[in-house]
Parts: sequence; C-alpha cells; structure tokens
Amino acid sequence: MRSALSRVRGLLPGRSDYVGWRHRGWVHDLVAGLTVAVVALPLALAFGAVTGVGAAVGVTTAVIAGAVAAVFGGSHLQVTGPTGAMTVVLVPIVAQQGVGAVATIALLAGILLVAAGVLGLGRLVAYIPWPVVEGFTLGIAVVIAAQQVPSALGVAKPPGENAVVVAARAVGRFASQPDWAVLGLLLLAVAITAVLPRLHRAVPATIIAVIVTTLVVELTGADVSRIGALPHGVPLPSWPALADAGSLVSVAIVVATLAALESLLSARVADGMTDGSPHDADRELVGQGLANVASGFFGGLPATGAIARTAVNARAGGRTRLAALSHAVVIAALMVLAAGLVGRIALVSLAGVLLVTAWRMVERHTVHAVLHSTRTDAGVFVLTAVATIALDLVRAVEIGIAVAGVLALVTVARTAQVVEDEHAFEIAPDAEHELLRQHVLVYRLDGPLFFGAAARFLAEMTAVTDVRAVVLRLGNLALLDATGARALGEIVAQLDDRGVAVVLKVADPAHLRLLRTVGALDRLDRSGHVVGDLSSALAHAHKHAARGGALHAPHTTGGTAAGAGSP
Repeated sequence: MRSALSRVRGLLPGRSDYVGWRHRGWVHDLVAGLTVAVVALPLALAFGAVTGVGAAVGVTTAVIAGAVAAVFGGSHLQVTGPTGAMTVVLVPIVAQQGVGAVATIALLAGILLVAAGVLGLGRLVAYIPWPVVEGFTLGIAVVIAAQQVPSALGVAKPPGENAVVVAARAVGRFASQPDWAVLGLLLLAVAITAVLPRLHRAVPATIIAVIVTTLVVELTGADVSRIGALPHGVPLPSWPALADAGSLVSVAIVVATLAALESLLSARVADGMTDGSPHDADRELVGQGLANVASGFFGGLPATGAIARTAVNARAGGRTRLAALSHAVVIAALMVLAAGLVGRIALVSLAGVLLVTAWRMVERHTVHAVLHSTRTDAGVFVLTAVATIALDLVRAVEIGIAVAGVLALVTVARTAQVVEDEHAFEIAPDAEHELLRQHVLVYRLDGPLFFGAAARFLAEMTAVTDVRAVVLRLGNLALLDATGARALGEIVAQLDDRGVAVVLKVADPAHLRLLRTVGALDRLDRSGHVVGDLSSALAHAHKHAARGGALHAPHTTGGTAAGAGSP
C-alpha cells in the first residue's frame, strides 16, 4: 500500500518541477512561452478548422490542454495542443460521428491515458523500431498536406474519407474552374513561411505569413473563405455528451494510443535538445490524460504533445514548465483581446502554413538513412508510411511493429547454429580417441533455440547417420523457449528410436528446468544422460560407442548434475 501511494505521489506535480527557474531567469521562460504562442496560435486555428469542429475549438484545446499538461506532464519542455497527427484521425470521426462526439472522445481517451500512466506503460514506446517511427512521421506529413489541398485551392471539400483521394478530387475541381487569386495567396503564404526562418530562426514566420496574406485579402477584396466569428475567450466547462460513450470506446482507444505515441516521442526528442533532466514517461501519460479530460470538459479536441512547438520552446530558451504554461496564457489573452481580428484570417493562409509544416516534418537525411540502412528496415519504413496514408495511424503503427518483429525474429533465428565440435575429443583419454572419432559426434548448439529456429534444428539434428552416440553441448545456447525445448525432446526420441544414444551437457540451470518441465529429458534422465561437464558426456558416449546401444537400458554410471563446466 505504501509503495502504491509513493508511486502515485511520483506522478503528481512537485516543487522540483520548477527548481532552477530563479537561477536561469524566469524571463527566458516567459519569452519562450510568447514565442511558442505566436507559432501555436495559427496552427491551433488551422487544426480546428481542418478537423471540422471550428477554429475556436482548436484554440480552446491549445489553452486548456496546454496549461494542464504543462503542470501535470512528465516533461519540462513539452508543449501540448491540437496536432496534425490527431487531425488525421479526427477528420473521418467528425464526418461519421458528428462534431459533438469529439469532446466525449477526448474525455474517454484522457481516462485511458491516465490509467496507462498509473500502470507504468510509458516505457513501452522504447520498443517501437526507428523505421516504424520515421515511416509513421512521413505518412502523417503526407496526410496533413493532403488535408490542406481543398482550402489551399479555394474549393469546397469533396466527399471521401481518405485524405489523398479527397485531395485528388479537389485538384480536379480546381482544374475545371481555376481561381488564380487563391493560388497566388497560397504561394505568398508558403513563401513567407518557408523563407523567413532561413533569414533568422527567431522570426515568427507562421504568424507573419498569416498576417500578410490576410492583409492582402483585405486590401484587394479577394473572395476567399475566412475563419469566421470566434468567441471572446475560452468557453465555460460543461459535461460532454455521454449517451453514446459506449459506441465511442473503440475510437477513444485509437486516439489514446496515438496521443501516447506522439507525446512520448515528442518528449524523447525534447530530451535530446537540452541538458536538463529527462522526461518521466509514465507521468507524461498521466499529464496528457488529464489534459485530454480537461479539454473534453471545455468542448475541446483530443490533444498530444506537439513536436514542432516543443522544439520551438527548447530553441527559444525555455527551461521549466513556466514556458509551456505561459504559452497557453498568451493564447487565451489573444482570444480575449483580438477575437474579432482573428476571425478575419483567410483559410488559405492557414493552409499554406500547414503545407510548410508538413514538409518540415520530414527530414530528408533521415529518410535517406533509413532507405539505405538495410533492406528489412527500408521495407518496414515504406510499409508503415503507405499504411499511414492508406489506412489510419494506429493501424499503420501496428502493422509496422508486427512486420518489424517478424523480420527481427527471422534474422535472430538465422543466427542459431549447430556446430560439429571435433576438438571436444581432446579432453578424453588417449585410449578412447579412436572409438569416439569413429562412432560419436559432438555438436555445440550456438545462439537462440526458440520457436523461430526449432524446425531447422530438428531437421539438421535428426539427419545424423552412421553414428552410435551424439553429445549435445548447450553451454553456448543464448536463448531457449518451450518450443525449442520440445524440439530437443523430439531430437532425443527420434535418434534413440534409431539406436543412436544422446548425451546432453547442460550448463544453465534455467535451461535444465525448462527441458524437464516440457518432458524433453524423460528418456535422458532415466538413463543418466543429462550431465554438467564434457568429460562425463564423453564417458557416456564412449560406453555406447563400445556397445553400439541406444538409451533404452539404464546405465549404472550416472552423470553429474547439470551445473558448472565448460560450455
């Protein structure tokens, strides 16, 4: 009970979260928070609009989820809010379930994330292979870009659920009735967003692109879609609609899985950008869970840690949670003081910003490195990316991990070897050498003997002919599972039935217990042919070579207990 309480306390905020902010200067955190807010506001507006719930909901999510995660999360630098990856999942959900389902999904997903953090599941993200992560990122970038095409070209969103298919239809509509003014505004927004950071990294290119593009629209009177009316501030909390919660559980699991994956990956990236303390994965899940619960109560979107905004925070000098917290406060202040101006923003400008964001998500040198690493890793990378584009994010990660796991098992299974050990006879008495070399084979089993390699071991070992005894040395066996142990039992039985005696030299007590548990040693134990050193194994083999018999008749000379000895 005491350990459980201690664990829960470790997942809650403490004074240590803000240690050092006085020494490093709280001003730096506030400046970093302001910088992140300038970057985050147009993204929050864009993600809310693209999802279909409205730009105001995106801003609410950035404020509420951003503030809660900053206080309760496991990373000092993590910035939380609506993200492109979550948008990819939510667009078809809004189309199928309606706008009202989003807040309920956020609440349910938040509860699942808190439970995952309490259960200590945060460490599982470390087992996701690198090619899967990179393929997942590439796929998300393509989908985010595809989702912007209708707004970027100024056409109504065509029907369809797959973003790439919808984008292709939108291009077709634009081609039939092109609007060159909209295309010019798009190119302007893209150019400003892409070029300004090259001049100086601290320039808030996204907000400048949005402001300049919208000013051009205002001055020219171009007929383009706007964000529309926004509330002056954050809405009051209310209970999400729980009547259909049961039908949304499966969707909430998908959202929670994505939120956990993206947040923990973002936190891991943030660790590499600073010399501060590393993030606490389990606490990060709890913090993201509480952020999603709070977002649901305020009618917001499901939120995750945002890699781009977190990176901006680190580069702008943020060091404590005060930076992420102040970013949420600044966005809330902008909504209170300038909601009318924000509502005039042209959607094409947000589309241009997100197209550049999607492009920057993909690091070309990383893609090149994965594709030129190994054929297996390149295949997993491409498969995950294609599955992300064609299916959905969570299923893509599942497919990528499954394929990577199978290929890894195949590779590991190939390292298992059956090696004939002719030098083993050197420790036998000189008088026994000739008989041993003529009628006995000594094999050393190297590497892992598990379900992936058991069939090959069985085929190789049972092909032995023209000998009277076989010594199997298991000292170099790196891994043994129940399937491998059972295969050894079959090897013993088949050789014994053909009149070939088998002597087993086992050095690992754990392997010995497993072999006995699955019944692989039943014949060998009866004949005393399970030994712990090579000398005893050769002595048994020599007796069988001299008499030409198998295991059926027990022998009076018992083997030593399997234990220490040469491998």
